[in-house]
Order: sequence, then C-alpha cells, then structure tokens
Amino acid sequence: MDGNLDAIVIGAGFAGLTAAIKLHEAGFSRFVVLEKGDRIGGTWRDNTYPGACCDVPSRLYSLSFALNPDWSRAFSPHHEIRDYMEKVARDFGVIDRFRFGAEVETAVWDEAASLWRVTLKGGETLAAPVLVSGLGQLNKPGYAGIPGRETFKGESWHSARWRHDVNLAGKAVACIGAGASAIQYIPEIAKTAAKVVVFQRTPNYIVPRNDRAFSDFEKSLFRSVPAVDRGMRWLIWKLMDLRFQAFKLGTKAADKFRQQALDYLHAVVQDPELRAKLTPDYEIGCKRVLVSDDFYQALVRPNVELVTEAVQAVTPNGVKTRDGVEHVCDVVIYGTGFVTTDFVSPVEVVGRGGKTLNEAWKDGAEAYLGMTVAGFPNLFMLYGPNTNLGHNSIIFMIEAQVGYMIEAMRAMKARGAKALAVRDDAFARFNAQLQKDLTETSWAGSCSSWYKTESGKITNNWSGDTLTYSRMTRRPALEDYELT
Repeated sequence: MDGNLDAIVIGAGFAGLTAAIKLHEAGFSRFVVLEKGDRIGGTWRDNTYPGACCDVPSRLYSLSFALNPDWSRAFSPHHEIRDYMEKVARDFGVIDRFRFGAEVETAVWDEAASLWRVTLKGGETLAAPVLVSGLGQLNKPGYAGIPGRETFKGESWHSARWRHDVNLAGKAVACIGAGASAIQYIPEIAKTAAKVVVFQRTPNYIVPRNDRAFSDFEKSLFRSVPAVDRGMRWLIWKLMDLRFQAFKLGTKAADKFRQQALDYLHAVVQDPELRAKLTPDYEIGCKRVLVSDDFYQALVRPNVELVTEAVQAVTPNGVKTRDGVEHVCDVVIYGTGFVTTDFVSPVEVVGRGGKTLNEAWKDGAEAYLGMTVAGFPNLFMLYGPNTNLGHNSIIFMIEAQVGYMIEAMRAMKARGAKALAVRDDAFARFNAQLQKDLTETSWAGSCSSWYKTESGKITNNWSGDTLTYSRMTRRPALEDYELT
C-alpha cells in the first residue's frame, strides 16, 4: 500500500487528464491516475462507431491551456480527440502517471488516518488523502431494459462497443435508438447496408451542424498566430453561452430555437407522414438537442425505414414491436445510451460512518457545486451531478472544477488540515436552490430524458450558463466547509 500519494484520480478521460496536469503544476506531484482501459481517452476511446465525432466545435472542445491548431474539421472526429488527449499528456509530462488496466472496485474513507483507501480488481490497495473521481456520466452502456437480447442469433452490440470486424454490406440492420450516437452512425451504415430499420422511441429536435473542413491556410494561421485561435475559441464559447436563454421555459429565444429546428426538418423531409413522426411534442431542450447535417437526409433514403412503434423484445430473428410485427434482421445495434444517473456506480465509494455514495444518493445524485458531497471528506467529483450542459462545452466546466479542487487542496495545506468536508447545511441549501432554479428550464419539461431520474429529479444538468458556474467556482467558500 502506498500512503505517500497526494491524490488518487480515477478515470483517464478529459477530467482525469486535466486533473493530472493541474495537480502536477500545483506541486501535488505525488499522484496516480487509475484507468481500467488500455489508453487515455474516456468516451473518445470507447466510442469508435462510424461517424463518431463531437457535437461541440473543435476549437472549444479542447483545453484552454493546450490549444490545437491542427483540427481537421469544425467538429472533430473521435480519433483526433483521442490523439489530441494523448499528445497533451505527453507534452505536459504526465503520461507516466497513468496506470492502465487498473480497475477500481472500492474506495473507503479511513477517518482515523484521514486517507482514502482504494482497492483495485485483483486486490492491490493504494491510499491517499484526496480522491478525485473523473468517471464522467457517459461511460456505462445502457440497454433500456429491452428483453430477449441474449436470444438473437445474429451479431449485436452497443454503439459504445462497436464491432468493426463485422461487415454490414448487404445486410439488414436494426438500429434501436435514434439519439446522439445513433444519428451519427446511421447515415454511415446506410451507405452500405441493404436495409436499415431505425426504431425511434421519441423524436428529437435536430439543428444543422454546419460542419466543414479547415483549409490549410486556416490551420497555418491558427498555428502561426495563436491569438487568432484563442480569439475564435472565446467567441464560440460566448455565443454558445448566450444560447442558454433558449433553454429557459417561455422565452423568445426558446421559441426561435424551436422554430429553427422545425424549419430544418421541413426543409429536408418532404413526406408529411415521415415528418410527423420526426416532430417532437415537447419543449425544446427537454431532451438533448442534437446536431446533424446528414441524419434526416439518411432517413429519406429508399433503404432506410423509421419505426415508431415501441420495441417489445428482441427475438432470435430480429426485433418485435408492440403491434406484433417482427422485423427480421441480420444485425442489431443498440443506440440506447448510457446509465447516466449513477455517476460512480462502477465503484463502491464508502464515506464517514460506513455510508456508501449509492446510499446517500438513493433519492437521486447531488453534490455541492457538482463536486463535493456531505459525509465524504476530500472527495472531489469532476463532471459530477448537475454539471452537464445542453448548450456549451463540458471542457470549460471541467477546467473550472479542477481549478476549484486545486484551491481547496492549497487551503488544506495552508491551514494544516487533513480533511475538508462540505457542511450539511451548505450542501442542503445549495441543492435546494439548484433544483428551484432548474424548474425554470426546459430540462424540467414534460418529456422523460436521461437528465433526470424516474421521479423527475434533475441530476445531470447545470441550472445556468457556464460564466455563472466559473464565477461560483473561482475559489472555495471555506465557510461552507469543515476543515479538520
């Protein structure tokens, strides 16, 4: 057991990478990043499906202190993001702090020693005063409770576990789900598959991505004049942050945004019956607003069929819907999203008094500023509860969270404190106000979504714009914490 560490970080996505760099720069250089996979990347390591790319502009979906002038497109493909992350880890000298194939099973707070004791699969244990969770919200595949999956005779997989060894040419493919991932890979597989049947539970609002390749001149300009790159990044961030107004119920911005999405649908889909199936009946933003330049275009292809009858079960030969129709197919692809409200479900986290995080969150996950939880000292969550966005880049939020964590660690060191824990009253007050503010947003609308639990509690999204969040997290309000 190594008790000489300053911190243990779990997860090698953007959160873990940012934490590693900033811990190193702040002088907390004795740390390790534990990753169960075989390389850096997080969601950009796991999601390799055809057409996988970011739906936030490349210039903004990167670290502010590590600009990349060489993005090939306005919206980066997945492999470029993964390669960028690995390059950043090397450039900032932290690549050797990552331990791959290290799956964390438990993390237990030792009150007497003021240490987190972390146990890996296989039995190895590590200890450090600070535990950083960079597990994110989109890493555990979900299958929407569809029965019969194990009975299917053909090939099948989840979009986040893509089978590149299966050639879809000439095959009949069933795509269950039409969300953020599905609208990227469906246009690609429709180019080669004989038939694609798309099973849509609820239509989404979709706006054009307006993707394009960057010219050699533009890349040369970004490379030779970094101020241009930085200025472009700032402008994109500002414009996207202003768009938060479109996610507030009853605003003119929301009406305008909704009309933009409907105009795009009407411009591409001429068939009134198909268009009706694709028209949402809920507030824009209640579900994730999607961006695409080719999904609607794929649905009007002659080899693509949209089915809106609910999926009843997967059968040995295909997919059966509630109207009794069996859609025979060779391959089933699950674009059914992720388990998004558990947050640290792969890891059993045990705080003071033997209470687990899952027990603390039995009524829905919550945290103070999305980072700290009452009863769990020295635990910092990155991209935790209520820090997801519908309008801007999560990278901005992660940088704010890591900065907050570093300042909290510095405050502990300056005061000779061994433990920092958010006060119960501050924790309760913050979350009560947060949920009140969220009632004014579209995420509290009439639809069901992965933003909230079955009871309706919104556990994923932040209640305001990112500028507000950055101001609130600039430095810890130590009066809201107990330092012991």
